[in-house]
Amino acid sequence: MIRIALTGSIGMGKSAVARMVERAGVPVFDADAEVRRLQAPGGALVEAIAGRFPGTVHGGGVDREALSAQVLGRPEELAALEAIVHPAVNEARDRFIADHADAPALAFEIPLLFETGDEGAFDKVIVVSAPAHIQRQRALSRPGMTDEKLDALLARQLPDADKRARADFIIDTGGPIEETARQVENILACLGLAAGQ
Repeated sequence: MIRIALTGSIGMGKSAVARMVERAGVPVFDADAEVRRLQAPGGALVEAIAGRFPGTVHGGGVDREALSAQVLGRPEELAALEAIVHPAVNEARDRFIADHADAPALAFEIPLLFETGDEGAFDKVIVVSAPAHIQRQRALSRPGMTDEKLDALLARQLPDADKRARADFIIDTGGPIEETARQVENILACLGLAAGQ
């Protein structure tokens, strides 16, 4: 089994690329989606987050905006949150691997792959990238995103150039969607993974 990490900074197009990889027949584990599930009403992390970060749980689930306000720009608080979240996500990832033990390849969408030092767990790393002005435009179109919040998020992410330098493959999403799809197909072909395999 080939384990492929899909990473890249905010607004680079990781989710779009992950959907293309999944449509080609490679199961994809989405770390962010797993975090949202764990923090949703009834989620396994709600109680621990409520205990450590008072005022961040509303309606039975974690208020991600309120939580972000408590940890953004505060390294010790962010580390405390990661100590709660990362082990649970790693358990979910292990279950995903076990559930797809017969697959020729698995992909893992992990935004902070390099920042967490986790790249060694994968056979290949694909960095999804786009020009900075496109990245900023995409990120600022998200609900609740501001210039200040985006700058704070980018400050804790490894610069795009550094990620590109450490990649096995780079997918540039700055052009038409068809061009992105062609790059995905070419990389999967390089890895011996024909579409639909």
